Amino acid sequence: MSRTRIKICCIANEAEAALAVSAGADVLGLVSAMPSGPGAIEEAIIGRVAKRTPPGVSSFLLTSLVNADELIAQHRRCRTTSLQLVDWIPVSAYEKLRKELPGISLVQVIHVRNHDSLDDAIAAAEHVDAILLDSGNTSLAVKELGGTGRVHDWGISRRIVESVSIPVYLAGGLNAGNVGEAIAKVKPFGVDICSGVRTNGKLDAQKLRAFVAAVDAAGRAA
Repeated sequence: MSRTRIKICCIANEAEAALAVSAGADVLGLVSAMPSGPGAIEEAIIGRVAKRTPPGVSSFLLTSLVNADELIAQHRRCRTTSLQLVDWIPVSAYEKLRKELPGISLVQVIHVRNHDSLDDAIAAAEHVDAILLDSGNTSLAVKELGGTGRVHDWGISRRIVESVSIPVYLAGGLNAGNVGEAIAKVKPFGVDICSGVRTNGKLDAQKLRAFVAAVDAAGRAA
């Protein structure tokens, strides 16, 4: 079994980015403006972190925008390696993003709430390079688009992994204590964490190291 990739999300600044990379992160998650949830930072900071992210480490711009032209303009300001789309966008928007942002990978978030999420993931997989399974709720008056700290039904997540041919990241309530079980049950390409490696909102080096160690241990046990 190949090593499970590690995405550290809600990176606040260049110092946190460096800490995450030194601990073994494969992906840095950089959160732009959201209707709710933690971790949002200014686009200028996202751009600086993305520019300084070392080769071999990906930078994901988390965006709640759904208009193709706005997404393209935002990415050109931030210059990350990937766009993480936390809300649904029209199919035509995927096509325009592909045309205008060649070489930039597209990651669609699926908020796993029930078995309908399987159909959503299969449909999205036609248009993107990867899927990220999270525990938000897009039907609320103020949408939850990530960072809830809640675990969803890993049984549904496992079915999604088995049903699509592109990489799947697993997020939602992960920590050093449960990530091994999550990897064993879901078998994701990667895992994604925000609040589980933070103390009082700040990236915690001890929790970060424990999480990376737990992911690596799960890989050895597979």
